[in-house]
Amino acid sequence: MKPPCLNQNSRKKQLAGIVWSLSLLPTCSSLTIVCMLKGFHDRRTIVFLAAPDTQIVDVTGPFQIFVRASEIFLRDHPTARPPYRVLLASTTSSKTVSTNCGIGLQGHVMYRSLRGEIDTLLVAGGSGLDIAAKNKHLLGWLRTRATKARRFGSICTGAFLLAAAGLLEGKKVTTHWKWVNELASRCKNSTIDPDPIFIRDGKLYTTAGITAGMDLALALVEEDLGAQLAVRVAREMVLYLRRPGGQSQFSAALSLQSSDRRPIADLHAWILENLSRDLSVEVLAKRCAMSPRNFARVFRDETGVTPYKFVEGARVEAARRRLEESEDALDRMAITCGFGSADSLRRSFVRVLKVSPSDYRAGFAGRREVA
Repeated sequence: MKPPCLNQNSRKKQLAGIVWSLSLLPTCSSLTIVCMLKGFHDRRTIVFLAAPDTQIVDVTGPFQIFVRASEIFLRDHPTARPPYRVLLASTTSSKTVSTNCGIGLQGHVMYRSLRGEIDTLLVAGGSGLDIAAKNKHLLGWLRTRATKARRFGSICTGAFLLAAAGLLEGKKVTTHWKWVNELASRCKNSTIDPDPIFIRDGKLYTTAGITAGMDLALALVEEDLGAQLAVRVAREMVLYLRRPGGQSQFSAALSLQSSDRRPIADLHAWILENLSRDLSVEVLAKRCAMSPRNFARVFRDETGVTPYKFVEGARVEAARRRLEESEDALDRMAITCGFGSADSLRRSFVRVLKVSPSDYRAGFAGRREVA
């Protein structure tokens, strides 16, 4: 019996030969086959496209996630090829990309010089994107490359360059909360969701501000190399494992502190110190010397959320900290944080953070083990 012969390149012939040889071994497990083929996967090219005055963490944070994933993979498979080839491409005629914090990043290539297939194309955010969006050649290149890539997307305000290239049409997307309204005004045919830390729509991925790019990178690594390796990347980089994309990018405490009205702003410390008490609209309104109806209206105008949603968010944030720092049972935690019952705590936790308390605690348990 002869092994199959393919009229293609030698790499595919070699791969086919291994599969044929293994098929002759009745005791050969699927795991063995997978392990023997590890060295024959196609390396994926991940490209970060950055304009001058980019946000440095938009690039370096997720960039390091992919690099670390390759390092861990190679520890387990020393004879294999790295799963990722990670490149920084500039939008200008210089390989160096300036950042808005004054540090220059030495890129690998100018976008015009980039050759070969791109598996994943991600546009970093930054204040230089408005100028980049006027470059018609760049926009045409971006449209072509994004269409051909397996997946593409943006980090933070990188969504604006995708929008200029017409790549957000009819899509559901997100960006940094500060720029949501501006993006919505430019993308009339897109659905802009201000809440999640990242969104997937088909092969398009968009993220909220800055560190959300690292959450997206972890999710992409999990797609490619599995959850176990993604866990190891998160632990080594001391990150919470892959915050779910639907998790909110807003902080209840920050929304209240931003109020210009002193009575509303003063509620912040009082609410946080009294989470286990009755925090109904009537109680909070009396605290601010307002009628319940007027208080509810003013509160929403000042913070962008209803009093109920704010209190729920504050209680969830308190519960989240306790899950990270203690081994308290959910019943006890529910009482001290003002939920009344463990079931109520679970419902609110999932509604606000899109993850269960047990899954959240498990993620931080892994971090404590590594530390």
